[in-house]
Amino acid sequence: MTTPDPIRRFVEATNAGDTRAFLDTFTEKAFLSDWGSDFHGRDGVARWNQSDNIGVQSNLRIVSVAQRDGVHHARVAVTGNGFNGEGDMAFTLDGDRIERLIIS
Repeated sequence: MTTPDPIRRFVEATNAGDTRAFLDTFTEKAFLSDWGSDFHGRDGVARWNQSDNIGVQSNLRIVSVAQRDGVHHARVAVTGNGFNGEGDMAFTLDGDRIERLIIS
């Protein structure tokens, strides 16, 4: 499966360290959950981005993407100054933006 554009832009913005482009991949009322820590709206996503993503120089690589029941499940390899390894990200999209992201 081809990686949907919002997910591709999410990865590219992270890897470029471009916070503005990263936040622009999300809807205004986005929800992000990272192993049970929940973040609401773009302000919440911005806090997560600073503590766990661009703020720790994360670099992402999509390993695989599959769609089930309207959700895009991506296996992602992460390196940087925070988490390093592979994990699962479940993206719910709203048009060209991410509405919901569950990281597990």
